[in-house]
Amino acid sequence: MNIIDCVNGALELGVVGGGTMGLGIAQVAAQRSLGCAVLEVDPGARERARSQLTKALTKADERGKLAGTLDEALGCITWAESVKDLADCGVIIEAIPEIKEAKLGVFADLDEVCSPRTILASNTSSIPIAALAAATTRPGRVVGLHFFNPVPAMQLVEVVASLTTDDDVTHAAEAFVRDRLGKQTIRAKDQAGFVVNAIFVPYLLSAIRSFDNGVASAEDIDAGMVGGCGMPMGPLALCDLIGLDTMLLVADSLHAEYQDPATVAPSLLRRHVDAGWLGKKTGRGFYDYTDGSKEG
Repeated sequence: MNIIDCVNGALELGVVGGGTMGLGIAQVAAQRSLGCAVLEVDPGARERARSQLTKALTKADERGKLAGTLDEALGCITWAESVKDLADCGVIIEAIPEIKEAKLGVFADLDEVCSPRTILASNTSSIPIAALAAATTRPGRVVGLHFFNPVPAMQLVEVVASLTTDDDVTHAAEAFVRDRLGKQTIRAKDQAGFVVNAIFVPYLLSAIRSFDNGVASAEDIDAGMVGGCGMPMGPLALCDLIGLDTMLLVADSLHAEYQDPATVAPSLLRRHVDAGWLGKKTGRGFYDYTDGSKEG
């Protein structure tokens, strides 16, 4: 089975979630003239997402990143209000927050309305795909496609097949990401964190512990990892960019899977989330962004 056999809907791609990751995936699709329906059920959030994507595509046009014109790119995007609006999509990527129960609900709903041939994918960064596939009657057509933030700039996508994913679905999903979205793919085992986060998140959590233990200031920890290890961004600034609530959910998912002390969420991370200091999106995390002096 090839990619054309699998992706045969009126719209090639559907994206569930109009947040950072969902909009990033939709932007990449539109830049490459790929029809994409974005589902955001909350009307206010939908309008904010529409505005954000319009601005992002306008900037991409100014940088010469579009396959066609700006109007053509904007015309590639449709805005869905319910899962029924995604019924004709060939591939659907779930990109909602890292909450297992919410994701299970999305997959159950998609299973009811989509063609049996639709490929259902999750952008989860830490939840095993087999657990999400179990919410459907088609576990063989469920696969993980884990993009990285910011999606338009980051080339890598982890392709994750569960024990129940059909081989032809894995190959078709991989080809779709590579050939239609223009991304680099790697195969990852279906375990919490897959390849990248299983290695990288313990490093981020270690940086938080170092800060909490007074090893150095946040600024010096970040400067040390940038200047001393060649990292493009310091770990604490990166945590703020990812979102500390997301960091906590990922850490808890990794610890549930591995029971490794390195994956235990530091108490300081939990206290920040308790306080609503979630990083750049709330104006306060390990850094204060409210006065505009910290770019992150």
